[in-house]
Amino acid sequence: MSNKTFLMICLLSVFMLEAYGQPTEVAPRREYAAIVDTNRSLAPYFVKAGKQVKKPDADGFIQRWMLLEPIVKPNRSNTVFTDSYLRQAFTTTYFPNQMTIMPKDGEKVKTDSLELTWHALESTKFNVKLYRFAYGLYKPVYGVLFWAVTVVDSPVEMKNVRMAIGSNSASMWWLNGEEAALLSGDRRMVMDDVVSRRLTLKKGKNVIRGAVINGPGMSDFCVRFLDENGQPIKNLSISVQ
Repeated sequence: MSNKTFLMICLLSVFMLEAYGQPTEVAPRREYAAIVDTNRSLAPYFVKAGKQVKKPDADGFIQRWMLLEPIVKPNRSNTVFTDSYLRQAFTTTYFPNQMTIMPKDGEKVKTDSLELTWHALESTKFNVKLYRFAYGLYKPVYGVLFWAVTVVDSPVEMKNVRMAIGSNSASMWWLNGEEAALLSGDRRMVMDDVVSRRLTLKKGKNVIRGAVINGPGMSDFCVRFLDENGQPIKNLSISVQ
């Protein structure tokens, strides 16, 4: 082999190595994808619930809640959310003391083979964005059922009030252990979409529980109390402990 031929083979080998032998683009792309994925968080939709007194917002909406990580409840469509389906779904026992528990931040419950955690949070919006809650915690966002609990402290007894609710999709709500409202069907969240029958807020602590179910799509809810004249009630204190 001549020196000229040998030199040409060496140059060709170097060219092939640079062109095909060093996958310099693959690793950075994977690394970038991982960085993007780890940027998930509850911000800017939630902040941790504080210990200071929390009032409803300027329009009376309750923003401080204890939220349980989503329970998997597969549904490919929201059209199945009839009254009968929802009553069965919402009265099924998913975890112990489901309708009496007063959860603490970080407390865990067992649902079938999964362990889920309660989170004490305050929504930065008038509505509670459950999709963002689940997404920020790397939890399932579709085919899910959420549980929410909060405590409303009233300075006096208030009669003939109504709980005004909006949810995406279907939901059911209880005040002090008694059913207050059922929102059935495939619906988008609209404030005051369903208004309860006349209720009484006791002087002192009143417990609100809610369950929101969704198949595909976004999930959220909003809750406030209206007085007998239809005006938002704002002189309440909200706690989760």
